[in-house]
Amino acid sequence: MTETHPPVALDAGLDAATDNLAALESEAIHIFREVAGEFDRPVILFSGGKDSTLLLHLAIKAFWPAPVPFPLLHVDTGHNFDEVIEFRDRVVAEHGLRLVVAKVQDWIDDGRLEERPDGTRNPLQTVPLLDSITEHGFDAVFGGGRRDEERARAKERIFSLRNAFGQWDPRRQRPELWNLYNGRHKPGEHVRVFPLSNWTEADVWNYIAKEKIELPSIYYAHERDVYWRDGMWLTEGPWGGPRDDEEVVRKLVRYRTVGDGSCTGAVESTATTVADVIAEVQASRLTERGATRADDRLSEAAMEDRKREGYF
Repeated sequence: MTETHPPVALDAGLDAATDNLAALESEAIHIFREVAGEFDRPVILFSGGKDSTLLLHLAIKAFWPAPVPFPLLHVDTGHNFDEVIEFRDRVVAEHGLRLVVAKVQDWIDDGRLEERPDGTRNPLQTVPLLDSITEHGFDAVFGGGRRDEERARAKERIFSLRNAFGQWDPRRQRPELWNLYNGRHKPGEHVRVFPLSNWTEADVWNYIAKEKIELPSIYYAHERDVYWRDGMWLTEGPWGGPRDDEEVVRKLVRYRTVGDGSCTGAVESTATTVADVIAEVQASRLTERGATRADDRLSEAAMEDRKREGYF
């Protein structure tokens, strides 16, 4: 007797992907509401990049039709892309949000920080971040970090306790069983909260497609003058420009991640739509930070060292 099997639905994969996004969204919304009920002064880190924009979109969903009950905080290196800052300010205005901006340049001007010899300001964000948390009394800080980005971020819990100096100690990580989160902290301590921990870059882009979330234009292919350095296409800006031996060329590129312009590289791309970007991400073997962030290449433990000091 011939064994028969039920036909396999052609859209089974699509249904599974949709269910996965729904589960990730539900988890993130639960985390936002948990923090709202457990903490006194939460804040959302918002730079205008794709992950922080997704974070804000989920926060708006979590509390709709009420407004988002938290302010936003951007630690501004002064080395940002114009398209991203314009987008940040427009989103804040459209949703009537309160934005606190901590400018690294202010800390440099009054001597609390010194410019680095290599010109990058990403590592300089830690002191303004910690000072702003202390000044405003924030006790929970939402960030858009994901475990798939980098090995140190893979170690971090969704609720990540920071001591009175803003430092992270992997040995003090708390278990998180059955979606139960422990936000207890002593006076002066605070908790970093990562609702996107379990998302991948592909999840982010698929959700952006599903929800039709607007992003800064530099996430899509466009022509830009760039030069090749340390395995990345960099562009000229207030952070400096090419050296004498570095040729400037016109390329069709896009950015997979957005940060300090001195250490954030573009990738050659023809992806002008969300669908095009999703196809690229699915084919990539490197995370966006691994492919285009020079500050993560300073050492094998560069990110973990910075997190121990209080970085995102």
